[in-house]
Amino acid sequence: MELFKVYPLYNVTPVKAVGAYVWDENNTKYLDLYGGHGVISIGHAHPHYVKMLSNQLSKIGFYSNSIQNPLQVELAHKLGELSSCENYNLFLCNSGAEANENALKLASFTTGKSRIISFNNAFHGRTSAAVAVTDNYSINAPINLQQEVTFLPLNDIKLVTQELQKDDVAAVIIEGIQGVGGLDEGTTEFFKNLEKVCNQNGVLLILDEIQSGYGRSGQFFAFQHHNIQPDIITTAKGMANGFPIGGVLISDKYKAKFGMLGTTFGGNHLACSAAISVLDILEKENLLTNVKEVSNYFLEAIKNVPKVKKVKGKGLMLGIEFDFEVRELREKLIFDKHIFTGGSNNKKLLRILPPLSITKTQINQFINALKELLNE
Repeated sequence: MELFKVYPLYNVTPVKAVGAYVWDENNTKYLDLYGGHGVISIGHAHPHYVKMLSNQLSKIGFYSNSIQNPLQVELAHKLGELSSCENYNLFLCNSGAEANENALKLASFTTGKSRIISFNNAFHGRTSAAVAVTDNYSINAPINLQQEVTFLPLNDIKLVTQELQKDDVAAVIIEGIQGVGGLDEGTTEFFKNLEKVCNQNGVLLILDEIQSGYGRSGQFFAFQHHNIQPDIITTAKGMANGFPIGGVLISDKYKAKFGMLGTTFGGNHLACSAAISVLDILEKENLLTNVKEVSNYFLEAIKNVPKVKKVKGKGLMLGIEFDFEVRELREKLIFDKHIFTGGSNNKKLLRILPPLSITKTQINQFINALKELLNE
């Protein structure tokens, strides 16, 4: 049997990783400024993370959600406390796409409606409803296109209001900061007005914090830069540092009932242990403070790099925009300078999503490499 080849692959085979570095099978060392699509939040192979997973695996790794699992309760309490989202309840699943599926389903259950408002260049996942609210026709199969979705431009509250007044919308879903789309984001004024018109029209506001959450923006969730309270928050990527997990934070004004949502693997013992260890490390190592400090340092240092048109995003969710497509530059960074970075739907944008523990010295390594390549 061969693999079903749906990914274009770089000729790099990682075999070991520690902190912000990855080594390939030839023992070549790479600086990881992409973290596997922003998944690595606390750094590769953090000792506390490894210890907690190892200890849990030696006890019990999995059982179904038909029994008591105190680790789920511990995770919910700790997440509520650190994120300042105590007035939400937590549903655990396995991925960002699954989190968004359940958020959309819950909104439809709650309102009895089915149309969803999403935004241009949005990316919310690759499963049924999640991919339907993703603004990329090429990854939507005909079965997904049966969903009722309207895409609108960011920051145009008048168009959103017009659509909500048609009284058939279950939810508005929006990323705290767009990831795959290219680091565009709503203004504070837009987010505040969006919260207001959703409340006025009985429409649920879903904040997709899959990539922008867990401290990546400098706040625990990116929507907290705008002082709003969404009805539902979805999270996944940085939540367990690479162990598959997703979460749906649901305002406690919405009541659960048996059978409404469900999952086989979601919230298993190993996943919860991994997620708890991440929260431990975020708190003990003050990683949100590091995000802010290193981000400010990065924004100053990048001013000395030639050909940079614009820097987008917040915290350590950044995009460096040029006036040329960056595919060749990314390849040179990997193969000549041994640095991982990311791309996006904006072909002129270099995406930077390092571990939240990244240092200024490591940022200097990237800045110097970029200067050398752009001056060639």
